[in-house]
Amino acid sequence: MSAELLSALPAGILFALVTTITPGPNNTMLLASGVNFGFRRTLPHILGISAGVVLLMLSVGFGLGEAFRRFPMLYSVLEVASIAYLLYLAWKIGTSGEIQVRKGERRPMRFHEAIAFQWINPKAWMMVLTAATTIRLSADFGVNAVIMASLFYVIGLPCICLWAAFGTALRRFLADPRRLRAFNVVMALLLVASMYPAALHLLG
Repeated sequence: MSAELLSALPAGILFALVTTITPGPNNTMLLASGVNFGFRRTLPHILGISAGVVLLMLSVGFGLGEAFRRFPMLYSVLEVASIAYLLYLAWKIGTSGEIQVRKGERRPMRFHEAIAFQWINPKAWMMVLTAATTIRLSADFGVNAVIMASLFYVIGLPCICLWAAFGTALRRFLADPRRLRAFNVVMALLLVASMYPAALHLLG
């Protein structure tokens, strides 16, 4: 292990910890999913988030970040799409009703859907673009991306599991339909609030 990696590794670990455990679209949805569907049914969503962030980090490290630097309009288009989709998800969460669901009705996000969601998740893009440009674990951008992707997975997976687990722990308290509706409305509002950095960037 090189001296450069050893000196920068604590910063990379701290960055991965802080960015994955703090509130954002992923964690807000995992909390709501834990409440509405339980931990076991939310597991594909959890694993999809981790896999999606890893793929996004590798893509940025191996060239996608350069495309955004050369064509800033691409990032603006991504932000608009992100805000539109997050508003849709907020509406779906806010209008959710009972915890018990019948076959064919509401369901948690699937593994491949959670992977795809990272590509329009503003916080995920902030995480990987910042990691690619400010966390220097290696002079080689590709190696740097692989290490950061590993950190996001190893550190991030337990962090996001906590959000789903906390939601699952609230299921009994929220078995009352009125409490659950209030909770889902609050989660929807928090999801909308998580869009403010992207909205400010577009308006600025």
